[in-house]
Amino acid sequence: MKKVAPIAIIALIGALSLTSCKKVYTCACTYNGVTTEVSSGVKISHKDAKTWCTTYNNTAGASCSLK
Repeated sequence: MKKVAPIAIIALIGALSLTSCKKVYTCACTYNGVTTEVSSGVKISHKDAKTWCTTYNNTAGASCSLK
């Protein structure tokens, strides 16, 4: 078991390093009771997606959340 654990950890780190943290995100905004979804259109990080989506919150009083 002691020999398997380090190999499993290395395999997990390798698998995680191959996956991309960037993807296309969708922001759902509600204004006057109407919900509209807006796509980022390009692959961006989760942090950038949150920033991008919150800019809609500041526009015309819309309530937006990242999906």
